Amino acid sequence: MSRFLAAIYDGFMCETERACLGAWRAELLGGLAGAVAEVGAGTGINLPHYPPAVTELTLAEPDRAMRKHLSARRSTEPCRAQRVEVVDARAEVLPFGDASLDAVVGTLVLCTVRDPAAVLAEVRRVLKPGGAYVFLEHGAAEEGSSRLWWQRRIDPAWGVIADGCHLTRRADEAIARAGLRIETSRRESMQKTWPILRPTIRGVARRA
Repeated sequence: MSRFLAAIYDGFMCETERACLGAWRAELLGGLAGAVAEVGAGTGINLPHYPPAVTELTLAEPDRAMRKHLSARRSTEPCRAQRVEVVDARAEVLPFGDASLDAVVGTLVLCTVRDPAAVLAEVRRVLKPGGAYVFLEHGAAEEGSSRLWWQRRIDPAWGVIADGCHLTRRADEAIARAGLRIETSRRESMQKTWPILRPTIRGVARRA
């Protein structure tokens, strides 16, 4: 990701964070415990939402510019997790042993990674049996809708502007194909952002 996008990301998302994303993050992360990894941790916007029951939190972010903002936030913003580490790691190749984590978190990640199937295969690999994959993603609108028509039309240019972000991926289908059982999910419109970005899905999937 370019330095420019890393620099403006939080500002671009701030109204949406206040309108809905902050509450969604708190809802998703508040019940986590044990050893947790966040893939594509970005600028660290999830940090304040991790509870003290998280004994080990590893924030994996491969982009140098994003990681710089993440490390800065880690040093200035409180995080209640007991131990926090920032690592340079791609979601497709995670530095964790098989079945070693209680939970993996991915928020607004699958839209941008080059190979969602590879990422989700890694997520499944590192999760303990019964471990949770906590997800929050934007993606494709309903089939047949005018919004999906516009998303498909804009997607190629959007990928260039937004450093590889895709508008028409369906996170729930990719998660199910990876062998993770979706336990809870909720679709909702992301507020205070452009219409092409509004369709979202969030929830929890588990390794069987």
